[in-house]
Amino acid sequence: MTEGENSKKKWYVLRAIGGKEKKAKECIDNEVRRLKLEDSIAQVLIPVEKVYQIRNGKKVSKDRVLFPGYVFVEMVLTGEIQHILLDIPNVIGFLGDGSKKGTVIPLRPAEVSRMLGSVDEIQDKEEQITTPFYVGDAVKVIDGPFNTFSGTIEEINEEKKKLKVMVKIFGRKSPLELSFLQVEKE
Repeated sequence: MTEGENSKKKWYVLRAIGGKEKKAKECIDNEVRRLKLEDSIAQVLIPVEKVYQIRNGKKVSKDRVLFPGYVFVEMVLTGEIQHILLDIPNVIGFLGDGSKKGTVIPLRPAEVSRMLGSVDEIQDKEEQITTPFYVGDAVKVIDGPFNTFSGTIEEINEEKKKLKVMVKIFGRKSPLELSFLQVEKE
């Protein structure tokens, strides 16, 4: 591929059925391979971030789509490719083709760099736990020597992902320092 062909590629946004973005991406990738469109469609992207949740006392990771209902495609848009993409299952249409039917507007370079930059930032970011705790919340210890004890949160250290929990042990309140993963809300 020459440098001139590569510079013609722009980023476009396809609207997809919510929750079916990955299926739409798979279908697009399959069509690109089947019809040998690698020169026209460079990449198909669904920005995701990894989030962690606590389920039944276990830390579970999950990918969360950053832009639900959208698939980003870097390509040289021709009429033929536009029709191929619109015929893909779970694809609703292009973002920006509402005012003049058939006119598709590519993302501006600033929007692309912001989108790709936010994806890079998320990948560099440490794991994120999506169970927020607040001072005064009643929690139950689910791990460690004080398993099954209940208490209330006195302090929260977001940086270290630690909590100071006041627990009643032998009739006296005692502070425990526990990680976010060692407790669950009651």
